[in-house]
Amino acid sequence: MRIVAYCYREVGASTAPFLETLEEEMLASVERVYTDVALPTELEYRPERDRLLADLQANPADRVLVDNLAALGNNPEDIRHWVQALASAGAEVVTLTDDAVDLDSILQGANLASDQRRRRLREGHARSRLQALPPPGKPPYGYRRGQGRYLIDRATAPVVTAFVNEFLLYGSLRGAVRFIEGKLGKRISVSTGRRWLTHPVYRGDLQYQDGNVLRDTHAAIISREEAAQIDRLLRRNRPLPPRTAGAPRSLAGLVTCQSCGQPLTISKTAPRGQAKSYLYLRSSGCPRSPGCPAIPYDDALHRIVNQICQELPPAVAQFTARIPPGAPAPSTSLQGAIAAKEAAIAQLPTLEESGVLDAETAALRRYKLRGEISTLHQQLAQLPPVNLQELSQSVSIPQFWLDLSEAERRFFFREFIRNIQIVRQDKDWWIELVLVF
Repeated sequence: MRIVAYCYREVGASTAPFLETLEEEMLASVERVYTDVALPTELEYRPERDRLLADLQANPADRVLVDNLAALGNNPEDIRHWVQALASAGAEVVTLTDDAVDLDSILQGANLASDQRRRRLREGHARSRLQALPPPGKPPYGYRRGQGRYLIDRATAPVVTAFVNEFLLYGSLRGAVRFIEGKLGKRISVSTGRRWLTHPVYRGDLQYQDGNVLRDTHAAIISREEAAQIDRLLRRNRPLPPRTAGAPRSLAGLVTCQSCGQPLTISKTAPRGQAKSYLYLRSSGCPRSPGCPAIPYDDALHRIVNQICQELPPAVAQFTARIPPGAPAPSTSLQGAIAAKEAAIAQLPTLEESGVLDAETAALRRYKLRGEISTLHQQLAQLPPVNLQELSQSVSIPQFWLDLSEAERRFFFREFIRNIQIVRQDKDWWIELVLVF
């Protein structure tokens, strides 16, 4: 039977006083004694304890003798960890001078202490939520902690602002990621960029672990108008291929050949000896033989502009006609619900002063009402523009579309068009639009 011992002693104490109480036969069987000296400034510094575990993993022992279990750690959780680590190495921990201590009791006490510590943390986090304080952990990039809330970090917030502006300008998440890496030297992943665009904290709101969101708790990096535009851009880019979201041409990712079912990509050709180049919509993966012929890009663009000018006003009129006569607009209903909940919040101080509600109940009710208001505001931001009918009339002029840049035209195309179908018959072809309405 292989036996080793571990001793944790005070400075100036004998090497292992508990070994003096052992019988000579057992003392002779102790192969090695691992001794750590207590350092008041570094309680966790125990190199011999670490060496003991490493040796046991390489050369297992049957027993580890200790004066008492307290020698293995500074708290029940630490003791439990080391007892289990030594047991997993195949060694039985045997105490010599503290027979009354039961290992199961120590482990149960460690579990109880851990549960109590987690409960105290949850209670502290709950109190912070009721006071609209930031959640624990490192502040988000672009912010710092101060004055009981998040404050804008002037050193890092401009990076987030530049990223958001680039995305709003070109509508490409990957393009915005490449932009801040090339211009500002900040490298982030696409998922991090998406979190910057969508996380409530950058819009001046706090989001807690329970999913509740409180509005206007700190200064925002992204304004409400920008946030609504970001949500629309992400929503309309979702069904598109990732690399076409920020493509330089406005028709990229929108056009499909109805004959072969393949998306049409934009190709550029330049005949020999000519400085001018030509753009075509081409089905690169066409399974037909012969394949579907390419279509001149400018020709398709003019036909699409003319057709959207004809089809958009009737589609919008039909969409708005679905609302029953006399029924309140969805925005009016949501705004009424928001006003009612804000009025309820305004009554809470009076109810608390009169004794109807205690302070904790009033704080909990205020927290829930603020979360419900945030949800209603989010629903309100997702509604179509109030002046949709007037807007459709304004964009139904061909010259409006032709005067736009490709980036601006791409923005409006994806605002109104879900898909563009190219229908072919012999050598002729025409356009079928699938509008978002």
